[in-house]
Amino acid sequence: MDDAKIYNVCLMRVKHQIGKAIERLGYGSLPEAGIILESYNTGDLEEIVDILELYDIENRTPEGLAEKLEDLAYTVSVLVREKVVFDYDEKGNLGLQFIPRER
Repeated sequence: MDDAKIYNVCLMRVKHQIGKAIERLGYGSLPEAGIILESYNTGDLEEIVDILELYDIENRTPEGLAEKLEDLAYTVSVLVREKVVFDYDEKGNLGLQFIPRER
């Protein structure tokens, strides 16, 4: 299951990125805010659909994309046993973020 892909999110890569973030920051000093694991360097809906291979998205609007990303983040979170979310940075670029929990 570790090598599975959910749309274009590789679970093994996400687990590895979370492990490196925890290692780099240390267990006791994890920030409450999200840690960006990867950025897609775009906020354009159609580019995000292509990058993440969300071709079955029914409602190609910002709201429809937000709903799809929320569902995808939930599924990935369950499978990697850590909380991840999709969010936009201050420049409007979408990224996958790890939300640390107390250890």
